[in-house]
Amino acid sequence: MKKIAGRALATLVLAGVLVLGTVGFFIQYLVQGGDWAVFPGSPHVYSGGNLSSGVITDRAGVVLLDSTDGRDYAEDPAVRRAMLHILGDREGFIAAPLFSRYADALVGYDFLSGAYSISGKVSQGRLTLSSRVQTAALEALAGRPGAVGVYNYRTGELLCAASSPTYDPDAVPDIAGDTTGAYQGVYVNRFFNATFVPGSIFKLVTAAAALENIPDLEQRTFQCDGACQVEGDTITCNGVHGSISFQTALAKSCNVVFGQLAVELGPEALTAYAEKLGVTARFSVDGYETAAGHFDLSEAENSEVAWAGIGQYTDLINPCGYLRLMGVIAGGGKAAEPYLMERIDGKKLTASYRVTERQTEQLLEPATCARLAELMRNNVVSVYGVWNFPDLYVCAKSGTAEIGGGVTPHATFAGFIQDPEYPLAFIVVVENAGAGSDVCAGIAGRVLSECVSVLDSE
Repeated sequence: MKKIAGRALATLVLAGVLVLGTVGFFIQYLVQGGDWAVFPGSPHVYSGGNLSSGVITDRAGVVLLDSTDGRDYAEDPAVRRAMLHILGDREGFIAAPLFSRYADALVGYDFLSGAYSISGKVSQGRLTLSSRVQTAALEALAGRPGAVGVYNYRTGELLCAASSPTYDPDAVPDIAGDTTGAYQGVYVNRFFNATFVPGSIFKLVTAAAALENIPDLEQRTFQCDGACQVEGDTITCNGVHGSISFQTALAKSCNVVFGQLAVELGPEALTAYAEKLGVTARFSVDGYETAAGHFDLSEAENSEVAWAGIGQYTDLINPCGYLRLMGVIAGGGKAAEPYLMERIDGKKLTASYRVTERQTEQLLEPATCARLAELMRNNVVSVYGVWNFPDLYVCAKSGTAEIGGGVTPHATFAGFIQDPEYPLAFIVVVENAGAGSDVCAGIAGRVLSECVSVLDSE
């Protein structure tokens, strides 16, 4: 009897383990079934390392990529080049995290029927990007390496996320054998994955910190004689500005004034503002992990603090991250988080995905943002030229980013349109191109005009 009882107990234990295992597997299937069905390399949904399911269009419905049978890109070669760093290439040299992020929706997976669908429908994803704007940005860059970004700081829609250099995935050049340098760094998505010395566009961070921490800032008068001494080191300026106000110092991009303000604020305050405004942050935009910026004054001398407040020293920004900061200023201290995928209409009866818009926290005081917007508008009116932005109320700051070694500086330009009908923030970076306003203002104006035309047509 004891043997029978022992065997019965063992049987019950094994049966319990089996039940628990079955329940555990079923729970895992419900939670992780989509990941199992679309894991990278699955022959059912991947071909040659690329997802073989779904159609991707731009915001106007222009087909950018049909992956239902191989990878068929847009008909227009200019669109193919402009969208390459978003959609990736056939060989996998340029990644397209968008497809990994939304693989289950594009494949059309659900836990009842898996990836199979009797409807014959093809999943279709619609991006927030405009192929017209992307193409205009690439044409404006004219083959020069750099990045252009535009997004709606109210909704988060990215209308432009262009990276150059690029190439046509249907006519791949001999990149390995190129000796002209035209394709140097072509596999890098400069908008999401690169960092750049910001130059004077970083003075907006210093200005925000100064406005919130120096009570008499705008009642003071500063003196610029073309250079100043900070503990024995020389801070050079781009001109001799004489006696100037804070507003004029920003418009003239005076290194002397902003170097002195950086030292007055101190490394702790500057670091705190760089961090809370997202300069050093890394974040995800529908699978695209942005590169983290850099701002480190932990071992900096006062002269180095001065240069950091000017946008030099070891400062680095990511274009997408700094674009979001422009949205924060335009939005009164907070802005929508940027995103790329507007929606996916799946194989099933209902849409597989629709965007949920997200906002940043309140990062700056509304009064600070309002004053920064006034100062940036003054920059455009008094220095950059309103003719670069016909009929648009643009607020901006330019930068000329020294990178050392006798190399031509990077040109940078960032800002926003202050208009409820066109709530667009922008950034332009052109490598080794010189003065920011000279090079980038025209690019920004052209791309913003295209954005406005696209929005008016919707």
